[in-house]
Amino acid sequence: MAAPGVEIRVSTAKGRGLYAAKNFTKGSAIFEEHPLVSIQFSWNAYYGYRACDYCMRALETAEENARRLSARYDLQLLHPECCTVEKVKHCACLQCQVPYCSQACQQMAWKQYHQVLCLGSSINDLKHPLNILQDGWRQTHYPPETTNIMLIARMAATIKQAENRQSVLSAFANFVAKTVNVEETIAHKLLGDKFLQQIEYFRTQLGELFGDTETEPWFTAEGFRSLLALLGTNGQGIGTSSLSTYVHNCDALELAPKDREELDSFIDELYVNIEKESGSFLNCEGSGLYPLQSACNHSCAANAEITFPHGNHVLCLEALVDIQAGEEIFISYLNECSRERSRHSRQKYLRENYLFNCHCRKCEEEAGQADVTSEEDEEEEDATVDNMEDDTT
Repeated sequence: MAAPGVEIRVSTAKGRGLYAAKNFTKGSAIFEEHPLVSIQFSWNAYYGYRACDYCMRALETAEENARRLSARYDLQLLHPECCTVEKVKHCACLQCQVPYCSQACQQMAWKQYHQVLCLGSSINDLKHPLNILQDGWRQTHYPPETTNIMLIARMAATIKQAENRQSVLSAFANFVAKTVNVEETIAHKLLGDKFLQQIEYFRTQLGELFGDTETEPWFTAEGFRSLLALLGTNGQGIGTSSLSTYVHNCDALELAPKDREELDSFIDELYVNIEKESGSFLNCEGSGLYPLQSACNHSCAANAEITFPHGNHVLCLEALVDIQAGEEIFISYLNECSRERSRHSRQKYLRENYLFNCHCRKCEEEAGQADVTSEEDEEEEDATVDNMEDDTT
């Protein structure tokens, strides 16, 4: 069911699309949405980015986060009152110590999936099947991450715990999950021949752990490939950060000019130090499946964007321009850097990751460009090849 103000339409050319049912002004929220399921990326958690297991809210205070990322452990933030983290509300599963930002999130997790996935005293047992699965995923998928194999485990656990299993299965089935686009026959890059051995390993392990009457089709050879394609083409990236929330709140402070200059200089220097020590990985990162957001088609000149204004996994779709009733609402499937790359590079990424050739206004206007890959893409491809060669040695 669509949210008030939008509607989902289906066409033979593009499939589903999201359309405005009323006018939206630039900067307004079109809708907010909770995911069916979400999870933090595996390496992100492994490297100490502490997040609520249910909603992905950052658990470090802004000062703790800044100290870790900058490696300046005596750092004291100016205006610490701008940090919104409430550590007094934090709690953990009594059996496995998985952390939550609140008792409400702990209860939601227990109700949805954690009864099945709780490792209890085996949380640090490297031989436990779920820990082996997680480690296997890390050894074959390095940052920057785009999904987590444990999202499938969380999906399966959600079904197992659901009062109406068929309803949850139907909700997951509504996501597009083709491994090959019928019209253009573009193979999904995650499912190429070089990944067949990995796919079979994860399919077997997950099938043994979670396969039952309802989920049996997921763990056939073709069903599992389709499931991975579902994650690859529908998974929405999530990013949360206590430090970015702190900075945003600092920006809103009403200060004397001298105090504003001092604060801005302090924050600028902090980010320089963080860049030197930790690079660009600043956030708690993960992905989730959002039924309404997944109906949004792509445009390289999008009229809306995804934000996470509450510092957790609750998604907000915000208008980038005025949108009139009846207009289709587009988001960009590309990150900010990729949006500025050549038409050829954008098309290549979209074909490999989302299985379509883009015919948006921007791509049509740039149709005369030479089919040249951006320099950044060539560097990334070289790095990817090196990583793949390392995996096989």
